Amino acid sequence: MVSLFLEHIRYEKRLSHHTLTAYRTDLDQFQTYLKNQYELEQPEQATFQQIRSWIVSLVETGLDKTSVNRKIATLRSFYGFLLRRKAIETDPMLKVSALKTSKKVPVFVEEKPMETLLDDVDFPDDFKGLRDKLVLELLYGTGIRLAELVGLKLADVNLYEKTITVLGKRNKHRIIPVPNPLFLLIQQYQQAKEIEFGAKADPVYLILSDQGVKAYPVLIQRIVKRYLGLVTTLEKKSPHVLRHTYATHLLNRGADLNAIKDLLGHSSLAATQIYTHTTIDKLKKAYNQAHPKAG
Repeated sequence: MVSLFLEHIRYEKRLSHHTLTAYRTDLDQFQTYLKNQYELEQPEQATFQQIRSWIVSLVETGLDKTSVNRKIATLRSFYGFLLRRKAIETDPMLKVSALKTSKKVPVFVEEKPMETLLDDVDFPDDFKGLRDKLVLELLYGTGIRLAELVGLKLADVNLYEKTITVLGKRNKHRIIPVPNPLFLLIQQYQQAKEIEFGAKADPVYLILSDQGVKAYPVLIQRIVKRYLGLVTTLEKKSPHVLRHTYATHLLNRGADLNAIKDLLGHSSLAATQIYTHTTIDKLKKAYNQAHPKAG
């Protein structure tokens, strides 16, 4: 039944390759545990107590709670699938609860350093320089994920509507408005790309590597880490930090939380609400510095 479930989430649910790999890994680990501990070959025969013992064993190995909760979510999807297919009569996951985790405040770059990076730092006026600046401007100016940036196609850029169409998680498309200066940068980059590679450039994707082919994640990570290192001492310097920065700056400037949710491509408002913690901290700081009764 595991193979049928994986086919279901691949072809019917159309989840990403990374999600499919995670599900397969989780279920392989679970099956191995059942076989070693209970001599049980079929996971559909597992009881609540056996599932709970696996979860306890994961915690005892020191696995972080977020990873344990992901495995719990995998089992919840798997047994829900079995129940719908009538392969089991009762769902053993009904009594299983996710572990409580502390909410992490997202790491982001303050507005001033970002202004310095994008307005004052000199980028070479050639293909690589314009490409690197475009990478930073797109990540910070649209909040798209690393995979979404790498997969962004020339056909996704609408020069007339000043928007880009992004293919996000679960194969969902969303349209994001882009400021005019960024579109001017895209046009400059396109011209530099033509000079650099001519007809040899990949005709499909927007962001290309130094060889003129579709960019790869590690290249984007290197670009972000290099340039963020010029303006911030944050330990973490990744494309996702720029996504957090985009959302935080929008919220600090008064953007509606539901609008930010749609721009980020979140499936629920709960995922977007992590950014309110940063804003509240900022408000508290302003209050403590300015109000006569503070402190």
